[in-house]
Amino acid sequence: MQFENIIGQKEVKEHIIQMVQQNRLSHALLFLGKEGSGALSLAMAFAQYIVCEKVNGKSTAPAPGPSLFGEPEPATAIEKQETRNDSCGTCPACTKATQLIHPDIHFSYPVIPRKPGDKPLSTDYIKNWREFVAASPYGNVFDWLQFIGAENKQGNITAEECNDINRKISLKSFESEYKILIIWMPEYLTKNGNKLLKLIEEPPPNTLFLLVAESEEQILPTILSRTQLVKIPLLSNEEIEVALELRAGVTIDKARQIALLSEGNYREALHLLQHEESDWQAMLREWLNLVVKKNLAGQVKWVDDMSKQGREKQKQFLKYFTHLLEMAIRVQFIPPTAEGMNNEMDFALRLNKLCGIGQQDAIIQELDKASYYIERNANGKMLFHALSIKLYHIISNNSLILTN
Repeated sequence: MQFENIIGQKEVKEHIIQMVQQNRLSHALLFLGKEGSGALSLAMAFAQYIVCEKVNGKSTAPAPGPSLFGEPEPATAIEKQETRNDSCGTCPACTKATQLIHPDIHFSYPVIPRKPGDKPLSTDYIKNWREFVAASPYGNVFDWLQFIGAENKQGNITAEECNDINRKISLKSFESEYKILIIWMPEYLTKNGNKLLKLIEEPPPNTLFLLVAESEEQILPTILSRTQLVKIPLLSNEEIEVALELRAGVTIDKARQIALLSEGNYREALHLLQHEESDWQAMLREWLNLVVKKNLAGQVKWVDDMSKQGREKQKQFLKYFTHLLEMAIRVQFIPPTAEGMNNEMDFALRLNKLCGIGQQDAIIQELDKASYYIERNANGKMLFHALSIKLYHIISNNSLILTN
């Protein structure tokens, strides 16, 4: 994987590249980023950058001799080496790293026992791992465990895995100058991680540890203190919007809508796209018109249609409504510019004509409660009927006490 294939994160890419170019590379780095930020992809691209033959100037191909026909002599190795801000993607080392088969780049990740009493290692699942990363480079640990058929089993980085890490790191590198170990989700090390403390603190020469985590609080403090932190921020709405347009072929309006809901999480954006077939804004406009006009028959039909949607789509709808209400509150303090006007902004301005800030805040609280109950298998018809009644009273300013 190359840096150019990773969405956004320009400053992080520049930072870790400068570590190499300025010879400030620590032996243990912790890539800390929330789900969907691309932390794992960055770690893999960084590992490929380290082993790339054109980056380190150590090509395995024999140097060509002087020309017999009068052409200029080939450049020396020093002249050929140039400052690169990405791996070449074409040398043998890059080809192997892209396919996750480079002999000097090792991976460790949570796994499950295949049968009772089994003591699994990450290498037991390496084929699955290659398929998973190729299909879901922004996937989370839940996606991975479901991919390997964990169902209700708890993933773990076992004590046996830690012993295997010690064994692999003690070996001499095969092709590259560095041996690299990428530990994905070190939160799953638990107390077994103490077996790696000595190795991380005093590793063999030219050994690089890349830990990729989502929660700093869940990592063993003894391991945390031995790593250099690289914070991976969430993606911006614009970065996700562009990625959806270019990579998934999504229309501009739909990409903008999904990007706003994903809140910097590209995995969530893909998840929303996978389950999205409806026009949320049209559904919301219809619902609010029915509520305000007290069209009870129309409300019953609307609720019946909504209850037939899956829980995921119901949560997405409520999340979208919440987003528009939050936008409506913001534009009351920061009026939109002409360039910033779009369908969502226009709808937010209309919401401000319908109800004030206090009422909007009350509705947001009710929507949050509804999402909470949907996750716990609440009856869809009862929930949206109750929500319609509450919306009517809140918008009519008759019963704001409903939120207490």
